[in-house]
Amino acid sequence: MIGRLGFIRRAGQDRRGVTVTEFGLIAPTFLIMLLGVFDLGFTVYARAILDGAVQKAGRDATLESGESSLATIDARVRENLGPLGKDADIDPVRMSYQDFAKVGLPEEFEDDNNNGVRDAGECFTDENDNGIWDTDLGKEGQGKARDVVLYTVSMRFKRKFPLYGLIGADEYTTIKSATVLRNQPFDAQTPRNTENICT
Repeated sequence: MIGRLGFIRRAGQDRRGVTVTEFGLIAPTFLIMLLGVFDLGFTVYARAILDGAVQKAGRDATLESGESSLATIDARVRENLGPLGKDADIDPVRMSYQDFAKVGLPEEFEDDNNNGVRDAGECFTDENDNGIWDTDLGKEGQGKARDVVLYTVSMRFKRKFPLYGLIGADEYTTIKSATVLRNQPFDAQTPRNTENICT
C-alpha cells in the first residue's frame, strides 16, 4: 500500500514529458499562425509587384501610340510579374473619363421626386453615350487624347501556402491594382455627350 502511494506521489511530481505535451498543444496553433504570416507576406509581395507592373503599363498606354498596342501592354504586365503571373488569371479593365473629378461617379440625373435614386422616366446626361443611365459614367477603353483613364488589373492566383486547407479558406485569392492617368495631349480632347435622355 505504501509503495502505491509513493508511486502516485512521485508520478504527480514527475515533470518529464511535460515539454512534449505542451509542444503538442501549442504546435498546431503556432503552425497555423506561421503559415498565415507567410501567406499574408506573399500576398503583400505579390501586390507590390502587381502595383509596379500596372503603373508601368498605365504610363505606356497613355502615349499616343498606346491605343494601338494595348494587347501588348497588357501582356507585358504578365511578363513583369515574372513567376507570379505564370499561372495567374489576369483581367485588365480600362475606363476613360473627361477629367479626374469624374472618375467613378454616376451619370448626372434630374431627381424629380427627391429620393436620391434615379427612377425610370427621370432625365439623365448620357456622358458615355450608351443610351442607358450608369452608376459609373466612364467609357470602356483607353479613350482619346487628354482623357483620364482608370486602369485596373485583377490577378487571381493559387495560394502558395496550404493554410486555406487548414482553416477552410478558398484555395485561390484575388488582388487588384489600379492607376489613374491622363492620356498624352497629342490632340484636342473629344467633348463628351451632354444630351439629356428621359427614359
